[in-house]
Amino acid sequence: MIGIIGGTGLYGLEGFTLEKEEHPETPWGKASDPIRLGTIETEKGKVKLAFLSRHGAGHRILPSEIPQKANLASLKMLGVKRIIAFSAVGSLKEEIAPGHFAVPNQIIDRTRHREDTFFGDGVVAHVSFGDPFCPDLNHVSVNAISKCNIPCHEKETLVCMEGPAFSTRAESKLYKSWGAGLINMSVLPEAKLARELEICYQMICMSTDYDSWRESEEAVTAEEIMKIVKQNSENAIKVLQAMLPHLAEIQEKECSCHHALQFSIITAPEKRKQETVQKLHTVLPKYF
Repeated sequence: MIGIIGGTGLYGLEGFTLEKEEHPETPWGKASDPIRLGTIETEKGKVKLAFLSRHGAGHRILPSEIPQKANLASLKMLGVKRIIAFSAVGSLKEEIAPGHFAVPNQIIDRTRHREDTFFGDGVVAHVSFGDPFCPDLNHVSVNAISKCNIPCHEKETLVCMEGPAFSTRAESKLYKSWGAGLINMSVLPEAKLARELEICYQMICMSTDYDSWRESEEAVTAEEIMKIVKQNSENAIKVLQAMLPHLAEIQEKECSCHHALQFSIITAPEKRKQETVQKLHTVLPKYF
């Protein structure tokens, strides 16, 4: 099953047959919204999809308040093995104009208040995160965006900030000086938790503004951003539609992401806290 994380606008995918909604109880609570499960036919075969609204219907949850562990745990419990996540982002480069799409391959973490691991409390694991996105999904994403004739930027670094306020001009210039091209508030801990659950993950970024590094312009406002969000949402559906045949081809393929925990769990079995082991068993039964 392919997980799609984004806004409710993605639910309008042509040909999608809704079969049911699930809102499972996980050891970490419930997801942001009920998860819509269904199928879609492509020329390469049928694809099972699970749609989740990251901020909840009506966009009612702040980035720092998103129940990320419940979101990822719910998708894992429902059988999701790959996730395509969509996100509005600010641009830190002149060439990444509002309305352009980007497929990042790196992340810089500037969050401060978020729980970002399923481990701890008696069970220690150190998962590899040097390359935070799935290479297979990265390739599929770039090809689909290009096929839709939407300007696409590859191999960009995405800064994840805490929010909810946007960056100061000084912060924006700092991130730009690091060579980063994009900034948002939602890729972490989403990507990190997906890796811990051995789920392939790729975020597709949709530029809405130039953040606040441009001295010649007014600082970014929510009003300006919303003007281009509608266009980006329509293009996101086109991109997802173009990706589906390729996702159908790889949905049974094994990936290194699916074995991320194989050598990452450090705590000796006899020393693991059983309460924590029981929680982890719901999402990682082959290890716990």
